[in-house]
Amino acid sequence: MLLAYGGSSIDGGLYRAVNGLAERSPAWLDSAVSFFSTYGLAFFAALMVAAWWRARAATARSRTAMALAAPVVVVVAFLADDALKSVIREHRPCQSLHTVTLETCPAPSDWAFPSNHAAIAAAAAVTVLFIDRKLAALAVPAAILMAVSRVWVGAHYPHDAAMGLLVGGAVAWLLMTEARRAAPLVERLAQTRLRPLVAPR
Repeated sequence: MLLAYGGSSIDGGLYRAVNGLAERSPAWLDSAVSFFSTYGLAFFAALMVAAWWRARAATARSRTAMALAAPVVVVVAFLADDALKSVIREHRPCQSLHTVTLETCPAPSDWAFPSNHAAIAAAAAVTVLFIDRKLAALAVPAAILMAVSRVWVGAHYPHDAAMGLLVGGAVAWLLMTEARRAAPLVERLAQTRLRPLVAPR
């Protein structure tokens, strides 16, 4: 493992600028951003469920296959991101820069790089993009907003959030490309008691 380090030399100035903007912003805006930063991943879960529900009625079985694979893909993306985090071991900016943040500063062993929230959001957005382009119009901007919110509340440097998006998105893209090949499995499931998972009736 590498020794833990602070990432302030990369974009600490930009982090401080965002941190200062959050301090000067109206309380309602900070509350809204904090709420989304904390609970927004539930929105992505809802979009994935909606994408699966709509995919069941699609004629292309590959869409249904990808919808079923989506939760697993997101979990794998999270695990990949968390593994990278445990190797890099970057200190949180609130620990290195001692700034006042909207979110309580995590424990020293809770590393910053890359952002798990951003990785999960990006992975979910990519899965939805593969399954349902209409829902992706909501998922993709929301993933970017999640990454920005993690900087806004003070939990991450900008490069943490950006790398989280990259890792989560890349892992999901690769796995979803493979998942679309599982259409034959969906056809077999449609002939079993598990049919409700892959067809509306």
